[in-house]
Amino acid sequence: MLALDRVSKTYPNGVEALARFSAAIRQGEILAIIGGSGCGKSTLLRAIAGLDRASSGTVTLDSEAISSPHAKIGIIYQNDDFGRDVLKGFKDGLGAKTSSIVAELSYETSDPTIDSQVVRCKSAGANVFMSMTTPKFAAQGIKKVAELNWQPTHYIGNNASSAGSTLKAAGFDISKGIISTNYGKDPADPQWKDDPGVKAYFAFMDKYYPEGDKLNTVNTYGYSTAELLIQVLKQCGDNLTRENLMKQAASLNFEIGIYLPGTKIRTGPDDYAPIEQLQMMRFKGESWERFGPIMSGEKNS
Repeated sequence: MLALDRVSKTYPNGVEALARFSAAIRQGEILAIIGGSGCGKSTLLRAIAGLDRASSGTVTLDSEAISSPHAKIGIIYQNDDFGRDVLKGFKDGLGAKTSSIVAELSYETSDPTIDSQVVRCKSAGANVFMSMTTPKFAAQGIKKVAELNWQPTHYIGNNASSAGSTLKAAGFDISKGIISTNYGKDPADPQWKDDPGVKAYFAFMDKYYPEGDKLNTVNTYGYSTAELLIQVLKQCGDNLTRENLMKQAASLNFEIGIYLPGTKIRTGPDDYAPIEQLQMMRFKGESWERFGPIMSGEKNS
């Protein structure tokens, strides 16, 4: 089935070609798209064909997202162990499709900007831009893409996906349509304002770190790490030997309130990675809209 869910498209000049268009077309059905010149018919067909990306909403075929049929990828990564690990993981995921990478550029943490790398990605003909950077450089990348009037399918790493810092600094208006992943709830995102897990986090900050920035995801990371340690200690009971501590750390199966619904902390005797689940999300203006299933990288998934 071809499914279009609240598909919108706004061009850089401000023209809104589509506004929250939804449809479900089953195999064998015939659908006529009728409307006057300029109503968005061609824009819709280009989104369905994967030739243009929507500003928000999703287009799927049999639950699989439709993307560019001839992806040309430009990726920017940090020139250190962190960045090289990200690049390796990305290439491992691409498998035989690594030839789709047309620009593979690094930057130093001491560099003032990544403007030149963004320009080189566009010049290489990339229509998919992977900005695997820290928040400061991700915001710079968003601004430069808009300045160049470039319209790639734009991805940023989940470490730089905070609406309250990265995207606000870049500008919400030019951040629309950016895609990322996450396992945690962004406290700056209005959709979580009444969430019990986020409320518990805010209460913790008010009590123990009132001067801290509650919207900084570095603090949510620290809070969730503390929650994980508390769970390990609870499982240890009165047996606080190193042996039992390690045993319990490798026997976790629980949920953390500040993490997305459906995600779990799970470890095992031969699996020490506690976070192995993510969900795709697309920025819709002031908050993220999650789409697709929770994806797992667990060994037994």
